[in-house]
Amino acid sequence: MSGKRPVKRKIINDPVFGFITIPNDFVYDIIQHPFLQRLNRIRQLGLASYVYPGAQHTRFHHSIGAMFLMDEALKTLKEKGHDITQAEWNGALAAILMHDIGHGPFSHVLEHTLVTRVLHETLSLLLMKQMNEEWNGSLQIAIDIFTDSYPKRFLHQLVSGQLDMDRLDYLRRDSFFTGVSEGNIGSARIIKMLDVKEDKLVVESKGIYSIENFLMSRRLMYWQVYLHKTAVAAEKMMINTLRRARELTLGGEKLFASPSLAYFLENETTLADFEEYGVALRHFVQLDDNDLWSALKVWASHPDTVLSVLSEGMVNRKLFKIEIKEEKIERTKILERLEHFMKRFNISEQEAAYFIASDSMATDMYNKEDDSIDILYKDGTVKDISKASDMLKIELLSKKVEKYFFAYLRD
Repeated sequence: MSGKRPVKRKIINDPVFGFITIPNDFVYDIIQHPFLQRLNRIRQLGLASYVYPGAQHTRFHHSIGAMFLMDEALKTLKEKGHDITQAEWNGALAAILMHDIGHGPFSHVLEHTLVTRVLHETLSLLLMKQMNEEWNGSLQIAIDIFTDSYPKRFLHQLVSGQLDMDRLDYLRRDSFFTGVSEGNIGSARIIKMLDVKEDKLVVESKGIYSIENFLMSRRLMYWQVYLHKTAVAAEKMMINTLRRARELTLGGEKLFASPSLAYFLENETTLADFEEYGVALRHFVQLDDNDLWSALKVWASHPDTVLSVLSEGMVNRKLFKIEIKEEKIERTKILERLEHFMKRFNISEQEAAYFIASDSMATDMYNKEDDSIDILYKDGTVKDISKASDMLKIELLSKKVEKYFFAYLRD
């Protein structure tokens, strides 16, 4: 028989959205790239599985879901008469697929410990540029959309905005895997209500209740999942563990670590170390959750009291006890705990400080100055959600909630 073999469609069975079809070979090749496949080894919710054992889903899982929603959103906008070329379509899919490739293990833990001078968004962009170079410029539109330098700015809003596909996926997905039903937003209806007016993403007025639900769900998910006190305690304990490991390493101690983890323990990196696919970036793409868990298991029996106690606590879920308060923690309370740990372990005050974490945590769900959610009415007028909604007042939406925590090693 002559002629080309038929192209076999590639399908992923996703527990949240069902069967997801990978639209073409260009998108498939991005998914298959090592930078994307690394996300298979990084959990989406970091240490939240200490609270919600079902939260085992990965950043790769999330990226595929966000790509599916992007495809659905682009179909909706195309059906409503907006011109989106195939190159722009592929660019938008690529941008949302790659938006998280700069994330390190355990969410934002590395940004507080080992990679302190470069944000994950910057690393994502550097990795996109490296892939673009490998692929002879075929990712340039994706990069322009990601950096908001592409002429059709609504495409960037779909990647990074108040109603981006990133948020629409992670709220649904995190709700599904944690079992916290409040995050189960109507993403399909929101996407069907999307439109574009004057190059800006808007929502048809009949979708206003779905937007109200989205904003309330996001607020509830923050306090029930993302800022759950036990998850915060676990993150602060992990941060202190890595800081202690780094201090020992810089003091000449040779700790067990994978080559890439050892690199970040031993070096204070700057942006220059990551640029041009520098040595820091090459090590970074080899880092995932497994590097840290392997190290923690070995460090749990290290002769250094601070490192071993913290590491063993992380491995066996002996987490910091945490108190959440509306006002700042009294200095005397912190000093009492420090003195207690100094006596208990016969260590210095500087060492005892690793058994304590005290700071504030805050979230503001909606800031109309950043990027408003605009409601489009049938007469063509547009109103910000804060004025269009009769349920959600701007004072509630824009209110910044700040709480103070005091976490410390359990007795």
